[in-house]
Amino acid sequence: MKQFARLIATWFYCGYAPKGPGTAGSLAAVVIAWLLHQYASLPALGIGALALVMLGPAIWAADVVAKVDQKKDPQIVVVDEVVGLWITLAAATTLNWKSWLLGFILFRLFDIWKPWPVRWFEKLPGGTGIVMDDVMAGVYGALVLLAAGWFNLY
Repeated sequence: MKQFARLIATWFYCGYAPKGPGTAGSLAAVVIAWLLHQYASLPALGIGALALVMLGPAIWAADVVAKVDQKKDPQIVVVDEVVGLWITLAAATTLNWKSWLLGFILFRLFDIWKPWPVRWFEKLPGGTGIVMDDVMAGVYGALVLLAAGWFNLY
């Protein structure tokens, strides 16, 4: 079970990228979402639904890896970036190269900047804290992406 948790938490080992594992996890999230959109006609809200489906397994896997590695928020855990980015993409009014890029940039910006209450969520215990700050960063990204779509900026 620990190996399965590690597989999920590192998002199929993207978390082992030598530089920028969070960015690597986010890029993998965009690629998978794009593939699902292109080849399975998954709409933006479908990507958001996947984020909600992944929330429980993400918290569980992040918690297991954090306990095994004895770290509060191990850098190799990137499933939180996947969930957060998919939440951002769920708000796209249309999915095109501009919305994919803008969603990626917005999510990474809010994930790194951590405006209130994103940073507060980090204080939650275990896997919940690891994942929920990225969920909130994803919500902020979604709000900006939605507003940009309303104004036809992508």
